[in-house]
Amino acid sequence: MNRKNYIMRKATLSDTRMIQGIINSFSLKNLMLQRSLNEIYENIRDFWVVESEGEVIACAALHPLWEDMAEIKSLAVSEDHMSKGLGRELVEACISECGQLEINKVFALTYVPGFFEKLGFKIGEKDTMPHKIWSECIKCPHFPDCDEILMVKELR
Repeated sequence: MNRKNYIMRKATLSDTRMIQGIINSFSLKNLMLQRSLNEIYENIRDFWVVESEGEVIACAALHPLWEDMAEIKSLAVSEDHMSKGLGRELVEACISECGQLEINKVFALTYVPGFFEKLGFKIGEKDTMPHKIWSECIKCPHFPDCDEILMVKELR
């Protein structure tokens, strides 16, 4: 992506605080799981960002979890830049990276399943997923009564 004023790229350590700001703005509305700076620093290689005029305005992370499975998480676009296709392009970048990593299945937990359905994801059953994917759930204020929807895409 290199549209006027937008640059999509892999995140760097200097993006960490801006990534946290975007994610936690949605966390305050109970729409995402809050992320500490430490979590973001430890997982910075997972993140893609979109920047505009030197500011990170959107992010998403591809987090491999198992030999052939990864999660797209922390997908957030600042409110001033929504509905411009940035979320879709971030998800597509994550899916492209799955090919490089030989990942066969990607999933996301979301309150916006329609967004992922437009990208070829299907609603899945949470109880069919390996227990490892729930390691972050215990930190969530909605645990164990999670109402996020599992969206899954088979890549091969």
